[in-house]
Amino acid sequence: MARTAAGGAGGGRVKGARRPEVRLPPLEPWNDGELEPDGDYDGLEFRDADFVGQDAAGARFMDCALTGCAFDETGLRHTRVLDTVLTGIRGVGTNLAEATLRDVELIDARLGGTQLHGSVLERVVIRGGKIDYLNLRKAKLKDVVFEGCVLVEPDFGGAVLERVEFTDCTLKEADFNGVTMKDVDLRGAAELGIARGVERLAGAVISMSQLLDLAPVLAGQLGIRVE
Repeated sequence: MARTAAGGAGGGRVKGARRPEVRLPPLEPWNDGELEPDGDYDGLEFRDADFVGQDAAGARFMDCALTGCAFDETGLRHTRVLDTVLTGIRGVGTNLAEATLRDVELIDARLGGTQLHGSVLERVVIRGGKIDYLNLRKAKLKDVVFEGCVLVEPDFGGAVLERVEFTDCTLKEADFNGVTMKDVDLRGAAELGIARGVERLAGAVISMSQLLDLAPVLAGQLGIRVE
């Protein structure tokens, strides 16, 4: 299930993102200790679990709730996270490279150096919290909403963004080098800081005030001297 984000249509010029509508079934509590590679986790509630340093590469999480869990240096490469809500998770160096996230809500996360390069995100909402040095290089994002969160030096290098919205969120020193954009709505960003790749904003919509803020960067990219 999904719904289109309100106000994302931009008067018909920008297609709004389709948000997930996650409806979890009655969940069983997780009591089994450590995660396992290629593990299959269905209909489970993980609460305040410590997964620091564990290896769950290739695992599948479906219809799950993860609340207050620690993921420092956790290996989650090639995992699939489906119809799942993650609330208040934290971790540094979590490896989600080449993972699949579909119909996922990530709420109030505190993450640093999260590896999501080569991943696929579809119908994902990232709401609240702070993520430092998020690596989304060569990822594919479709129907993704960043809402009320802080992204410090996120790396979107070479990624494909389609129907992606930034609402009331802060982007600091974002890297858009080599990005391909379609129906990307940046107008709602509370702060839009672009370190690299400002010339790759074709396919995005920004506000007039954002354009004025970016004017020095755009002028420098075009080799224009302003005196």
